[in-house]
Amino acid sequence: MAAHKPMEVVTDPPKTRINLVEQAYERLEALIVTCALKPGQSLSIQDLQTMTGFGRTPIHQAVNRLAGDTLIVVRPRHGLQIAPVDLARERLLLHLRRDIERFVIRLAAERSNPTHRNQLLHLARALRARRDAMTIDDFNRFDRWLDRLIVAAAGEPFLEHTLRPLHTISRRIGWIYQTWLGPRDGLSRTIDTHLAVIEAVAARQPDAAGAASDALIDFAESMFDTMEREIDPALLDCGIAMLVGH
Repeated sequence: MAAHKPMEVVTDPPKTRINLVEQAYERLEALIVTCALKPGQSLSIQDLQTMTGFGRTPIHQAVNRLAGDTLIVVRPRHGLQIAPVDLARERLLLHLRRDIERFVIRLAAERSNPTHRNQLLHLARALRARRDAMTIDDFNRFDRWLDRLIVAAAGEPFLEHTLRPLHTISRRIGWIYQTWLGPRDGLSRTIDTHLAVIEAVAARQPDAAGAASDALIDFAESMFDTMEREIDPALLDCGIAMLVGH
């Protein structure tokens, strides 16, 4: 009689290294957007491990990605630096984002399937339901969800890697603008411009989607005008703490 093989115990698969790197990247990205990692701040890999609770390997790989995104500067033998806010450069990158984003959003409107459209409409309902009580941090979570949906609807994964760092740079500007300048209309214009994009894509109207995308970028550019006028550029380096009370 053949010997029975021992029964295999099925367990949940361990988190893969790729998942850990993505989680570490998302955590560091969020800390950069909210200026918990201050623009211009110098630190080490160990500092980031301590802040996030991730091990050295996922943090090191996440830092390499963020360096490629120009969000972290790696200085050999001198540690790391969080990229300072450079309004002139980031306005220029916004012009690049305008063209790429319009292309992606039009493509999403042309290619979106019923599942994508249902998810977009669900997101629109959630934004409307929470708009009066929404904080900038709440909105940024919705915005990341929207970005993923738009790229999924466009059907070209390469576009996510192209747009993601541009979105992160813009979110940091938006976070500083909303947190420090505190416009009286709060997040209303931000939410409205995003709702216009969602509705045009969900309706499969590429021309309207492209126009809504341009209107969103126009609003983002207006933030630069206000910040250049009202914020001392020196405070957009490590002095950001003086603006946001950290």
